[in-house]
Amino acid sequence: MEWFHELFFQPSYLQTVLLIAVISAVGLALGQVKVKSVSLGVAFVFFAGIFFGEICDRLSIVADARMVQFAQNFGLILFVYSLGVQVGPGFFTSLRKGGLKLNLYGLMAIVLTTVTAIAAGLLCGVSYPDSMGLLCGAATNTPMLGAAQHTLLEVHPGALQEANNMASACAVGYPLGVVGVLASMIVLRVFMKGKDKKKETQTDTYIAEFHVSNPAVFGITIADVNKLTDRHIIISRLWKAGKIIIPSAATVIEKDDHLLAVLHRDDVDRFRIIFGEKESTDWNRPDIDWNHIDGSNLVSKHVLVTKRELNGVKIGSLHLRNSFDINITRVGRAGIELVAPPGLRLQLGDRLTVVGTETAIAKVGEILGNEEKELRNPNLVAVFIGIFLGVILGSIPIAIPGMSFPVKLGIAGGPIIVGILMGAFGPRIHLSTYTTRSANLMIRQIGIVMYLACLGFGAGHGFVDTVFSFHGLIWVLVSLAIATLPVLVCGFLQSRFGRMDYAQTAGTLCAAMANPMALTYVNSNSDEDEASEAYATVYPLSMFIRVISAQILMLLFL
Repeated sequence: MEWFHELFFQPSYLQTVLLIAVISAVGLALGQVKVKSVSLGVAFVFFAGIFFGEICDRLSIVADARMVQFAQNFGLILFVYSLGVQVGPGFFTSLRKGGLKLNLYGLMAIVLTTVTAIAAGLLCGVSYPDSMGLLCGAATNTPMLGAAQHTLLEVHPGALQEANNMASACAVGYPLGVVGVLASMIVLRVFMKGKDKKKETQTDTYIAEFHVSNPAVFGITIADVNKLTDRHIIISRLWKAGKIIIPSAATVIEKDDHLLAVLHRDDVDRFRIIFGEKESTDWNRPDIDWNHIDGSNLVSKHVLVTKRELNGVKIGSLHLRNSFDINITRVGRAGIELVAPPGLRLQLGDRLTVVGTETAIAKVGEILGNEEKELRNPNLVAVFIGIFLGVILGSIPIAIPGMSFPVKLGIAGGPIIVGILMGAFGPRIHLSTYTTRSANLMIRQIGIVMYLACLGFGAGHGFVDTVFSFHGLIWVLVSLAIATLPVLVCGFLQSRFGRMDYAQTAGTLCAAMANPMALTYVNSNSDEDEASEAYATVYPLSMFIRVISAQILMLLFL
């Protein structure tokens, strides 16, 4: 049985794998237990890690620290990169819609946590460096700790003991930051119960019927209409003298024609002025049978883009309209509906709404692929290219004027930014980043479970002794105050004045606190896409501000 003893008690990569497997299995199993309809889900892996870390510490079982650190960092990279890829296609649309407001609330959370850390430290007699360490821990932001320590040693080269104490404070504050933010998410969920906006598809597209009564457009073609404005409109059907046709760019508009068009909601009034009148019929009701609205043989069907060679190709370059007498009115992408102008680039997995005859749409399906099974095989080359680029981006030192220490985005900031950019713009360079929702979720879950297991295990060593000492108890109280009070205040303000639902509010706060653990709880209890989009929208700027603010605060108050 000597081999068995060595396997579990001797530091090695096999021992690390076994520890992660046991911690993850126990944590995931217990995370499914509900207490009054509340369960912690994947986040419970963190607490299982603390438990096993404390047990191993008491039994003098030593793990390979470098292997544990590698697994923790690699798990975090997998999680944030795959999250970025998932929200990337709709990221910039969501940024335009509400990104400024989300980032302002994220900035508010950063300011409040900083003020709370300084004030609580003064009230409880905690030194300023230790307060900064507790802030870094409660905000679960180790790059912030590194920046603060470096600035401290730059200003006071002999303050090595203070720098070490700052790291110890961060180690205590980190698990309390996880617990505090997680508890705040549970409280906010109860407080905001009923305020979730159930949504199936996010869209700013609008379907409207226009009556041509403006003499200025009598006798001109649809192509000429498009020259009158820089806004996009897709005319899917045209009623002319009682007959229904699919218009082309060369179709001439005449008096009393009726146009059924897909456009951006904000552009409705603009095109009402151009055409003359807008009919009152509500064409956006979910119960409309598009295959039987006009008594013609025209139908509306969805076609999937599954041919990889079409990734990044512009819709207009395929000449589908002229070849098959059809119209592509909308494109569904990552839960968002887009207007489909000729210049829109297709992405693998796009769902196109096509209007035409059954035969014509079938031929379009042959060209685009329309084979769902083809989407089941992810392009793993793009995954590893993205991770490679993300790690490099996170390691680049960014010089800030007036700052003696360059800022780095770190292994969390770099990969999520690259993931967003590849998800949004990868098709433009014909790089397919598409994965099915289940495949992306699997990568994310594996990543976050590895991260939580290792993070908890590392925090568990001596955790009980530190926490239950008088000095440690003060640190615990300050850390909990930093991690809960600002989050709850911001959450209330977002709900009351920002008119945000739970998913948006929680995603924003999880990003401001750099807390992917709490995000997993939020995702399991709300609209996952909405919470993740808010997280990805706020996280990059929050990470950047946290690192810079740590250096500024150390320079100002030391």
